[in-house]
Formats: sequence, structure tokens, C-alpha cells
Amino acid sequence: MIVLASASPRRRELLMGAGWQVEVRVANVDEMQRAHEAPREYVLRLARTKAHAVAPAPHPIVGADTAVVIDGAVLGKPGDDEDARRMIERLAGREHEVLTGYCVILPDGREREGVEATRVWFSPLSSAEIAAYVASGEPRDKAGAYAIQGQAARFIPRIDGSYSNVVGLPLAALHDALR
Repeated sequence: MIVLASASPRRRELLMGAGWQVEVRVANVDEMQRAHEAPREYVLRLARTKAHAVAPAPHPIVGADTAVVIDGAVLGKPGDDEDARRMIERLAGREHEVLTGYCVILPDGREREGVEATRVWFSPLSSAEIAAYVASGEPRDKAGAYAIQGQAARFIPRIDGSYSNVVGLPLAALHDALR
């Protein structure tokens, strides 16, 4: 059993698909990036904060946070469709990095944490392709305004690193942390 400190259905599905039983405990935390906070420190801080917000538990607790980073800037979840369009325009035809910070609190109180990075390449996109993708509604509630496991898969010819990390949780790194 794993206690997931997240409301993300994608994280829950990833864990269950990998064979873990999951108890969801939503951690309501302020997810604003602090001034001058580097993207790696940002996702790790949020992962820690989420895990600690639902502690203690008789099972391992997993907190995680994922960010899309381009040109050193974090692209969070879009505020509206116009924001999503701007994000996809920025990513189109370029590579970017997806960072996921994770924090595991074991039942004995020990903690294991890290940040997993995956490079992602987007194909060039026309304005019509971007408009159609945004109109699909998929970019809503997604870091960087896209879902690699959904319709955006057709725009991503290559990644370097963990696929599950781009979805929202680096399963191999998490497995190592739980050992």
C-alpha cells in the first residue's frame, strides 16, 4: 500500500498500473513558485510539503510535483485556453524539460527524495493544430498545457528519460526509493 499525497488521477493510475495499492490523501498546499526559486528546488519543495501534509501513515507516503521547464521558466497549469495556447506555441518546434520532484516518507520516518528530469521534443505546429488541441480541452489542468499520454502524443517525436515522469511520476526512481 502507498499513500499518495495528490489528487492527480494520472499519478494514481500510474501507481496502480505498476501494481501498487493506493490510498489517496489530498494535500492542499500553496503551489506558488517562490521568487528566485530554481525549478528543481521548486518541485522538490512541493513534493516534500505534500508528503508532510498527510503524514503520518502506517504505509509509505508519496508526495510529488511535476513542472514543465523551458528557457529556465516553469510552465504551470494554464489559467485559461488563451494561456494554454501561449504555452503550446512556446513549446512547438522546441525541446524542453519535465521535472518531477518526489518525496517518500517511510513508516519509520525515514525520507527519500529526488528530482527526475526528462527531455521532451515537440514538433513544429501550425496555428490550426494548436487551436484544435486547445479546443479539445485536454490542456486544462496539465502542467505545460499538454498530456503526453493523450492527444499531444502525436506532437512529441522523441523523449530522453522516463516516460512516466512526463505523465507525472517517475516510477523506476520511485521504486528505488521505496526499496
